[in-house]
Amino acid sequence: MSENESLDSKAAESPGSPPRFLAPSADRLRRESWALFAATAEQVSRTTKRLEKARLIGDYLGGLSDPDLILGARFLAGLVFPQRDQRTTNVGASALFRAIAEVTGADSDRLSARLVSLGDLGDLAGEAVAQTIADHAAGGGSPSLQEILEALEKLAATSGATKRAELVVDMLRGLTGTEARYLVKLLLGDLRIGVKEGAVEDAIARLHGTQVGRVQWANMLTGDVGETALLARQGRLDDARMHLFHPIKFMLATPAADVDDVARQMPATFLVEDKFDGIRAQVHVARTGDAGEPVHGIVQNGARVALFSRTLDEITTSFPDLLPALVAMTAGLPQDEEASGLILDGEIVPVRGETILPFAELQKRLGRKNVPAPLLESVPAALVIYDVLYGDGRVMVEEPLSVRRAVLDSLTVDGHRTRRSVSKLFSGVSELDAEFDAARARGNEGLMVKDPASTYKPGRRGREWLKIKRALATLDVVVTAVEVGNGRRHTVLSDYTFAVRASDTDPTLLNVGKAYSGLTDVEIEELSHWFREHTLQEFAHGKVRLVEPQIVIEVTFDLVQPSRRHKSGYALRFPRILRVRRDKPAAEIDTLQTVARLAGDARP
Repeated sequence: MSENESLDSKAAESPGSPPRFLAPSADRLRRESWALFAATAEQVSRTTKRLEKARLIGDYLGGLSDPDLILGARFLAGLVFPQRDQRTTNVGASALFRAIAEVTGADSDRLSARLVSLGDLGDLAGEAVAQTIADHAAGGGSPSLQEILEALEKLAATSGATKRAELVVDMLRGLTGTEARYLVKLLLGDLRIGVKEGAVEDAIARLHGTQVGRVQWANMLTGDVGETALLARQGRLDDARMHLFHPIKFMLATPAADVDDVARQMPATFLVEDKFDGIRAQVHVARTGDAGEPVHGIVQNGARVALFSRTLDEITTSFPDLLPALVAMTAGLPQDEEASGLILDGEIVPVRGETILPFAELQKRLGRKNVPAPLLESVPAALVIYDVLYGDGRVMVEEPLSVRRAVLDSLTVDGHRTRRSVSKLFSGVSELDAEFDAARARGNEGLMVKDPASTYKPGRRGREWLKIKRALATLDVVVTAVEVGNGRRHTVLSDYTFAVRASDTDPTLLNVGKAYSGLTDVEIEELSHWFREHTLQEFAHGKVRLVEPQIVIEVTFDLVQPSRRHKSGYALRFPRILRVRRDKPAAEIDTLQTVARLAGDARP
């Protein structure tokens, strides 16, 4: 048995205890640090106890050298590069699947069947490589974290899917099953061991006996959990300085059940703004030249601008029509991105003149990295700004909203491509219904209600921000197809495609959407059993099934819009399952005429 295989087997022998090599010699650490990382990740995945996860992570990080500490912390958070680094490995699931097949020599059909059962490419790689390890176990010691980073950097710098796939094959060769499992998971951006960046922050804080809030603050400023781990080790968390051009997690609002809910949650006076029907966006701007490192954003006319979506992905190139107006906002800022600049929170909306258009117009531009000129002209975009997270040379997330709003009001906007949200001070809820109706008349979704004293809580859903948004309507529909879910739902049929009837007299079923959320785990388990028993046809080794159209569900949604994807000609935007209508037969579900009416279509 090779030494690498021994590491795997030792980790598997005692799943309830930490690895026996938590404090390896410097030479062994240098030679086998990826094996150590993978074995630690495996141990962490085997416990659901938060404190035990933190202990295992802390023990691992505590035994690393300073350079490896930076990488180990990043990798455990599922990150290859710092968040402010624009590089990506750009390797998709299909390329990884082909690489696993090539390295192991396994039959693709057999691998596909196992992938449906396992639900995770990393687990597939671990299993397939472990079964063929004898073919390559003598290839030498495990790579170091630094060698893994060098290979990932080379991958990020390589263009062409074929060349990138070849590099992935080279990286997988010679690895043990456990090492291959976590390399593939890292390439996918999620180790799936019950650990996100917040858990790594918690482990760092516990390791060094400090408050987790200090670690979180430093990580927010630097945009690099690896750098934060090193600062914590050195007792220098207070030395962390703001690095612009990495996304900060968005603060989220809590839905208000009704106006009385607002009265219960808000102080005597509160701020009310329109809730816009666009896409959430965070903007970083600063006066600067070209940066020395590959940071996010585009340099234009002496300023750098970067836009990030709610999922923290960069979307700058998708909205070139916003850049000149954003650059203009930096005119009075010092030319030093480390000391000054702006981070703005807002909503990108489609506009025509002063009018905000329906979201369906903006959707024509989404999913495109480069938007063609005719589309830019026909569907112009604007940024409505409603918060400032960094300005006046200081981080403002812990400042009251009233202070942040004052800074926002001092900024120069052009009133067209960049606009400030209108924020009104209300005393009581008596006029909220009328304000809601006015917001809807302006083409917006509803209202946002905010406590003027509220701080900005990145990544958290607080009661200091409430949203009032009435569902457009509900539809009773029948499930026509089901699909295996992802993540923890990879063993159940949790994704439902649904349909309406063509008319009261025509029972033809026409699909109008697909929903993933709204039911409990128990309901999904029960329905999965029913769907398996009532399957009409299977695809992708049972991952997708056409089923007998008998299960009626009630769905709500944000919008009905035209679509070529479904034969009905319509699609529901953001459908959510409200309940299973066990009391209703499929013959009584809603019809295409109802869908057309909700879409504002007069056709019969």
